[in-house]
Amino acid sequence: MVLISAVRDYISRMLQDISGMKVLILDSHTVSIVSVVYSQSELLQKEVFLVELVDSISMSKESMSHLKAVYFLRPTSENIQHLRRQFASPRFGEYHLFFSNILKDTQIHILADSDEQEVVQQVQEFYADFVAIDPFHFTLNMSSNHIYMLPAVVDPSGLQQYCDRVVDGIGAIFLALKRRPVIRYQRTSDIAKRIAHETSKLMYQQESGLFDFRRTEVSPLLLVVDRRDDPVTPLLNQWTYQAMVHELIGIQDNKVDLKNIGKIPKDQQEVVLSSEQDAFFKANMYENFGDIGLNIKRMVDEFQQISKSNQNILTIEDMAKFVDNYPEYRKMHGNVSKHVTMVTEMSKIVEERKLMLVSQTEQELACNGGQVAAFEAVTNLLNDESVSDIDRLRLVMLYALRYEKESPVQLMQLFNKLASRSAKYKPGLVQFLLKQAGVDKRIGDLYGNRDLLNIARNMARGLKGVENVYTQHQPLLFQTMESINKGRLRDVDYPFIGNHFQQGRPQDVVIFIVGGTTYEEARAVALLNASNSGIRFILGGSVVLNSKRFLKDLEEAQRINRTSPNVI
Repeated sequence: MVLISAVRDYISRMLQDISGMKVLILDSHTVSIVSVVYSQSELLQKEVFLVELVDSISMSKESMSHLKAVYFLRPTSENIQHLRRQFASPRFGEYHLFFSNILKDTQIHILADSDEQEVVQQVQEFYADFVAIDPFHFTLNMSSNHIYMLPAVVDPSGLQQYCDRVVDGIGAIFLALKRRPVIRYQRTSDIAKRIAHETSKLMYQQESGLFDFRRTEVSPLLLVVDRRDDPVTPLLNQWTYQAMVHELIGIQDNKVDLKNIGKIPKDQQEVVLSSEQDAFFKANMYENFGDIGLNIKRMVDEFQQISKSNQNILTIEDMAKFVDNYPEYRKMHGNVSKHVTMVTEMSKIVEERKLMLVSQTEQELACNGGQVAAFEAVTNLLNDESVSDIDRLRLVMLYALRYEKESPVQLMQLFNKLASRSAKYKPGLVQFLLKQAGVDKRIGDLYGNRDLLNIARNMARGLKGVENVYTQHQPLLFQTMESINKGRLRDVDYPFIGNHFQQGRPQDVVIFIVGGTTYEEARAVALLNASNSGIRFILGGSVVLNSKRFLKDLEEAQRINRTSPNVI
């Protein structure tokens, strides 16, 4: 519950102390922050009758002096300018300003000087500068996510903005948790190192007073790693519910857009998929696709039973009972049809794209050796007319990541075949991936074949057999968390910043993945937390990836890399 309840507490405190009718004014970032933890009906209960965006409020001149304005904004210079303009001719009776992060002194002076009519009642910092999609998983929804793949010389100011936003987000997480961490980073990543150093500077120098919580227990750990150390996880098809919905349909801020799925009632075109608001989803979000079908059938059967009992309205008491239960009935009806629609659509996509077949080969490439068989399987799928372009590309990428050193000749054959079979294929994209995240760039034991312990573990797993061929892959993050649990995360690979070392085993660990997280990794975190290992893990990243987004970032970075004069 940790992240969601932290943000909910901030928003509740913001709204409940201001009585009367309110308008809540947000920016493009804070609208996501609020929407994942607070429903519209809950906002109404707090007497919020209008929710507006700060830039559209600037356009309007209509006076609403009967409303109190509650602003919740990121402390950016654009937002400060919006407020300056709005203070010049105030439209609301009162202004209550809340910022999601630390305000600069200069910004406070600008606000004070602009408030000539003294309409501002309060200015506060509430550190909810992250989108808490699940209790242990947050994202920063960064738009230019590809920047982490570019060398610093290509776009220095873009890279600085990227790092600043990540440092702001990580800072807010620890202010919300009221802790100051010991910081480590992945040695092979320049951007992870830079973010770790800038975060340390913020917490131990610039704002050391703010982060000094005088706690006596062992400091938490912040570990900053790079997505390119595990490029396999975001390339794989997913077979557990939440991850699969994101891979095949797409989830944004816990909402799923179903508009393009054919004839769907208006109220079902965008649905909420939140473990906080949907008990069925909470119970099934980490279950695999086969079990989901059975569980949905059970839910449909229960609903039909209730529908039947509602048809037997014989007396006035029956009618009164039905009216009392109607909202609950409507909600259940909406929930049933939402899950049935999504699972039906995903089944259709799985069938159309032959994903059972494709995914079996993907999992083999990710988890098991056997280059000859792998080459044959990938070649057959490239020749199969029913396999889509994106699936062909992903298969070749997974093969290349696994066998780049072992079979360069066959890799070249696959590149040529891919270019001839897929019209949309951008030449050089697989090579660019290898340049970014090939074996020479990675530090983790991605395939369990570098470290003797991992080789032995993989052999044992091979002998025991796999329960489900489609979900046998484990993200690299799982190994990292195991190493932290056992106190075996190597200092040489993940150095500490400054002279702040870990004294004993941390109780809280925040792992931030520069370049984005996946729902498969979020599942690994949630399951480990549920096992009560004694450490609570929190996962965060710049975005939440699926294979489409990962490939889009890769293409964008490749395009800029090609056209930039600064790249050698």
